[in-house]
Amino acid sequence: MSEINSNNQPLSGEKRDCSASFGNFTYLGSDSAGGKASGLQFIKDILIDKLDSSQYPLIDLGIPSLIILRSSYFDAFIERNNLYQIAYSNESDERIAHAFQQADLPIEILGELRSLIKNLHRPLAIRSSSILEDKKEEPFAGIYETKMIPNNQTDISTRFHKLTEAVKFVYASTYFKAAKDYLKATNHSIEDEKMSVIIQDVVGCMHNKRFYPDISGVARSFNYYPTGKSKPRDGVVNLALGLGKTIVEGGTSWTYSPKFPRVSPPFAGPKDFMRNTQTEFWAVNMESISKYDPIKETEYLIKLNLKDAEYDGSLKYSASTYSSDSDKIVLGVGIEGPRILNFGTLLSLNEFNMNKLLTELLQICEEAYNNPVEIEFAISFDREVNKMHFGFLQVRPMTVSTEEVNIYDEELHSGNTLVASERVLGNGVIDYLSDVVFVKPGIFNSKFTKEIAGEIDEINLKLLQSGIRYLLIGFGRWGSSDPWLGIPVDWGQISGAKVIVESTLPGINVELSQGSHFFHNITSFKVSYFSIHHESEYQIDWKWLDKQEVIADKKFVRHIKLKSPLLVKVDGRSGRGV
Repeated sequence: MSEINSNNQPLSGEKRDCSASFGNFTYLGSDSAGGKASGLQFIKDILIDKLDSSQYPLIDLGIPSLIILRSSYFDAFIERNNLYQIAYSNESDERIAHAFQQADLPIEILGELRSLIKNLHRPLAIRSSSILEDKKEEPFAGIYETKMIPNNQTDISTRFHKLTEAVKFVYASTYFKAAKDYLKATNHSIEDEKMSVIIQDVVGCMHNKRFYPDISGVARSFNYYPTGKSKPRDGVVNLALGLGKTIVEGGTSWTYSPKFPRVSPPFAGPKDFMRNTQTEFWAVNMESISKYDPIKETEYLIKLNLKDAEYDGSLKYSASTYSSDSDKIVLGVGIEGPRILNFGTLLSLNEFNMNKLLTELLQICEEAYNNPVEIEFAISFDREVNKMHFGFLQVRPMTVSTEEVNIYDEELHSGNTLVASERVLGNGVIDYLSDVVFVKPGIFNSKFTKEIAGEIDEINLKLLQSGIRYLLIGFGRWGSSDPWLGIPVDWGQISGAKVIVESTLPGINVELSQGSHFFHNITSFKVSYFSIHHESEYQIDWKWLDKQEVIADKKFVRHIKLKSPLLVKVDGRSGRGV
């Protein structure tokens, strides 16, 4: 039963309401609320107490209301439907998801959900909150599924049915391959995990039959890749148009230091900005869907382009324009020309004081956790009253090593150096890696990246079963959801890698996305991550790799064994590694 007075209205009922004020937390069931829900409950009162809202008169900040289905309902669902055999099996994600859809939710929760859905008319995010999620050392970031539903059908029974389908989909993701692979890389067994579920408003507004926030973002109080004058402790922010799926899955976003909000990434010029700007975004589709598919995460999502956003009028605070006449980037969308999402109106003109708010939020959360933190948020604008609605969606601690490592210039240029870089994530010394898995450079092509991911997955599994950690080398952005930007592995497919190297190519020259869930797992597991530019003075010694003993030679990927282990050194203070 609910632990909060049933007279509470957990979620807003007005479809056009874009507000983001602090809402109620309604708990249903017993046992664990999970890491994500617990983290939001912990930080809610601290934000209310510590943040002086009078400093931000044009910003309405809050945590959208939560309904939390505690883990007792998950246990009852698995046990009463006898789902253990299929859940613990090696069946495909699709087979497991179908089995969960065919099962019945506990009868004691059905009445609660049906009563709640009567008052819910906005799009809903059905989010995971497992008991292992958002821990500092093993965060399980992005491992489980989120399902967004439009929740705009006039018939209550239909809305109720779509909600129950989404809950069962999140439950099923507890046993998907990515989760099982992740567990293998930790000291946990599959029996250790239990799932709670969060039902929450999607932050955003209606735009012509689609619903999305004007801005989604991830902010971190520690920056592993500072540029220019910024330092690691200055933090880093990633911003994108539309749903946060773009950022957390490693898509293209705008990156800046909150200490230097007017400083752009180190692109070569306007044309380089255009090549590296976000061009697509995600929204909730509020129209009838063309295909019913309850086991698909994006069943109710739609991918749009910047022309759609301009038609919606949602580029006002995010876009600037390239002027071919002056060969310059001009703030805003007042002239014709290609749009560049650099959020210049908010960052250069300091409208709404958003950057100051982000800086203060990071400071408050870091003090609360006594540790560097990462926060996720979404923003919508009420143009009638000129107000920003800032939804605080998540907070989790980061792992930052403090070991002091010294790397000398001669080490970077030594004849015994396999890889060196001045853009390295991590910190520490590793001296036991004798296995290297690498993508063959001579035949790499972006159109084969999904096949490459499959070959890496096979090798990774064998090495994991043997308890062997390894060095992984490839091209483009590891973990990208876009196979044309890099190799679209999930964390479980490379979970045995202790050191990862990414190299750009003339056709794949993308910035790292520090806001991605993939990136968070790398830092939490203390994996060293080397970034090598194809025009850098530091290059990978491919000739040496080709002379080593071959263990497995697949079409695109090779696994070799070294006669003696590599020495890996990473200095987190300078960002140098060898």
